[in-house]
Amino acid sequence: MGRKFCVGGNWKCNGTSEEVKKIVTTLNEAEVPSEDVVEVVVSPPFVFLPLVKSLLRSDFHVAAQNCWVRKGGAFTGEISAEMLVNLGIPWVVLGHSERRSFLNESNEFVGEKVAYALSQGLKVIACIGETLEQRESGSTMTVVAAQTKAIADKVSNWANVVLAYEPVWAIGTGKVATPVQAQEVHFELRKWLCANISAEVAASTRIIYGGSVNGGNCKELAAQPDVDGFLVGGASLKPEFIDIIKSATVKKNA
Repeated sequence: MGRKFCVGGNWKCNGTSEEVKKIVTTLNEAEVPSEDVVEVVVSPPFVFLPLVKSLLRSDFHVAAQNCWVRKGGAFTGEISAEMLVNLGIPWVVLGHSERRSFLNESNEFVGEKVAYALSQGLKVIACIGETLEQRESGSTMTVVAAQTKAIADKVSNWANVVLAYEPVWAIGTGKVATPVQAQEVHFELRKWLCANISAEVAASTRIIYGGSVNGGNCKELAAQPDVDGFLVGGASLKPEFIDIIKSATVKKNA
C-alpha cells in the first residue's frame, strides 16, 4: 500500500475568532479529494482548538502546534499531551524550526517530546530542517540526520509519526527548495531511516515538505517520488490551501 498524501496547515500565531470561523467555512465548503487519497490536518493556535474542532468538517483533522515534554503539573504556560487527548485533538506538531530557534529547543528535547506525545496516543508531525548557513556549508544531511536520530533514539513505533522536512531558509521567505532539492533530501532521509531503523519504517513513513509551499508550486513538488505531502504555513490561511490539498491527485494519477 502506498503512503497516503498528507497536507498540514500550520496557522502559527495568527487569527481572531472571526477570522478562524471564515477559514473553517472556506475549508468546509471546499471540494477536495477523498480521505483515502489525502489526509488533511489543520493546526490553529491553542486558544482556537475547541472552536475549530467543533466547526471543522469530519474528514479533516486538528493538530496542536506544540505540547509539553511530560505529564502536566507546575509548568506555567505549558499545555500537556493529556490535555490535548482530553479535548479530542488527535495530532500535534513538534520541533518546528521557530521553536528550535526562538525557544532553543534542542534535538534531544524534541525527541523526548515526540516520544511522550506518542505514548499518550497523539499522532505527531515532527519537524526537521537546516538553516541557510548549514546548507551552504554542505551539511544539510548531517543536520537533518542528527535531528531525526534524536527522535529515533526515543521512538520505537513510527506508525503515528510524519516527518516534516522544512528547510529553515525557505520558511516564510518566499524562497522554496526546488523540486529536485526537496526530493534529494527526502530520498536521503528515507535512506537514513532504512539504514538506521528498518526498511519497513523507511517505506511506510511519510516525509512531507514545508517551506513557502503555495498553489503555484505544489503540483511540481507533489510529483516527486519521496515527497508525501506538505506542511503549509502562510498559504494555509488563504483559499489557495485548497489547491495544495488537491495536488494530492498528482500522486494518485502517477
